[in-house]
Amino acid sequence: MAEAIQQLILDTLDKEGVIQDTRTLVLPGYKEPAATHDSQIIILGALNSLSSRDMITYTTQETVSHVLTQEGAQIALQGSHEARVWNACPVKGEGQPIPIKELQNKVGAETAKIGQGQAFKNKWIGKEGDGLVKLVPEIVDTTQLQLREVDSTGTLKAGEKALAELRKRKLIVQRKGQWFTVHKGTKFSTSTAKPETDLTVEMLTSGSWKTSTYKKYNFEAAGIPPNGGALHPLLKVREEIRNIFFEMGFAEMPTSSFVESGFWCFDALFVPQQHPAREVQDTFYLSDPAVSLPPPKEYYDRVSRVHEHGGYGSTGYRAPWSHGESRKLLLRTHTTASSAAILWKLAAACRGEGADASAEAAVQKEGAHVTPTVPGAGKAGPDGFRPAKLFSIDRVFRNETMDATHLAEFHQVEGVVADRGLTLADLIGFMRVFFKKMGIENLRFKPAYNPYTEPSLEIFAFHPQLKKWVEIGNSGMFRPEMLEPMGFPKDVHVHGWGISLERPTMIRYGINNIRTLVGHKVSLESVERSPAVSF
Repeated sequence: MAEAIQQLILDTLDKEGVIQDTRTLVLPGYKEPAATHDSQIIILGALNSLSSRDMITYTTQETVSHVLTQEGAQIALQGSHEARVWNACPVKGEGQPIPIKELQNKVGAETAKIGQGQAFKNKWIGKEGDGLVKLVPEIVDTTQLQLREVDSTGTLKAGEKALAELRKRKLIVQRKGQWFTVHKGTKFSTSTAKPETDLTVEMLTSGSWKTSTYKKYNFEAAGIPPNGGALHPLLKVREEIRNIFFEMGFAEMPTSSFVESGFWCFDALFVPQQHPAREVQDTFYLSDPAVSLPPPKEYYDRVSRVHEHGGYGSTGYRAPWSHGESRKLLLRTHTTASSAAILWKLAAACRGEGADASAEAAVQKEGAHVTPTVPGAGKAGPDGFRPAKLFSIDRVFRNETMDATHLAEFHQVEGVVADRGLTLADLIGFMRVFFKKMGIENLRFKPAYNPYTEPSLEIFAFHPQLKKWVEIGNSGMFRPEMLEPMGFPKDVHVHGWGISLERPTMIRYGINNIRTLVGHKVSLESVERSPAVSF
């Protein structure tokens, strides 16, 4: 088809010298001239192909026309809403006025609603009692006549004012069109043979390269810009937060285990086995494999005992302990599961496990670094305990309903500080310093409940784009019921907190919907253009 149209254009030019209006061409397979918008688009493709070979030149002439909408086409066929309402009404004095409800049943609710107003405006109908009657014996359905004229000619003799009224009623829409004037080019020929683009071995062997026509190369054309890699805004903020932690003397914990057992994710944190967060509505459980390997037996026994019967100053939950619930495998709902495992290993020296193997060695076996590797950390006490400051930034999974600020998969920034004599004031002070380094000073703290921390605080920051306070994290002091079964001395306290990586990123980059930050709707251009973050 494309080659046939090109040949038609060349033959017409060869015969007439110029094509004044491509709307006069009759395309192959058609009987009528190519007056439609779609026909001119097909011709444009052929013109561009011939123009690229300098066989023709062309100029574009733009036109503006109108086409009927679906509603306009229906009115052109059946009559306007106001005319149909007028037809349904009896002549005044010659019958019972038609009630509104009956009119709706007769012409339809939408036609009755729209048509009444226009018919009243035209003074075609009037109200009599509770019904409607005709006020004139005959009408001219101007709207229908105008739409039929637009359908056949694309415009109205009545002028722009009438067209504007039909556009306002959404009965017609404006469509821009184009047609072309075509002239012969410098390499005009009636042959559509395409020029060669490559010099082949066969052409050199046969000698046909001497008489072949070659495509002209544009050596002035700019090359395609190479695509380079770009860091996602989340990664930029993640790196800046890591630097803040390192600056404050923290070391990074290993958190590569996306799959955890119910024991480490919940039980070790003193989360009751009957807690709603463990239901399938909030947690993604694995089906294959469904059960984890057994945790360390002595520690497992201490945890199950404090849950079911109490201990360490606690009465426990007084609920039956389920081994099956503890062994379930799941996608971790928080990185605190990894923190619990690291803390348990940190308490190894306090438990007297391996007199020659310090807590540092026990934790380093898992890939983390604790004192004295951490700058500014204290020395080990007589009981073997060494203070530690640890953090992690990694993905967690929750069965959330997605909205502007929630996803089912997100990143959690978590830190723990373990030392003797820590207080809630120390935690609040630390959080203020930490967030100030991130450029977030407008903070609020709200008392909250967490099964594994007491006291607990929710952290809120004011989002200037959303114009509201947004929860960005949770914090607290780990409960004795969690720490003492691990083997920590009674005077050792641990601060724990977790914040979202996505929400500080949204605040930093002025994003008000998390689905434009991560997910299939994210613009790659916006990722490339996002500035480097500096808190």
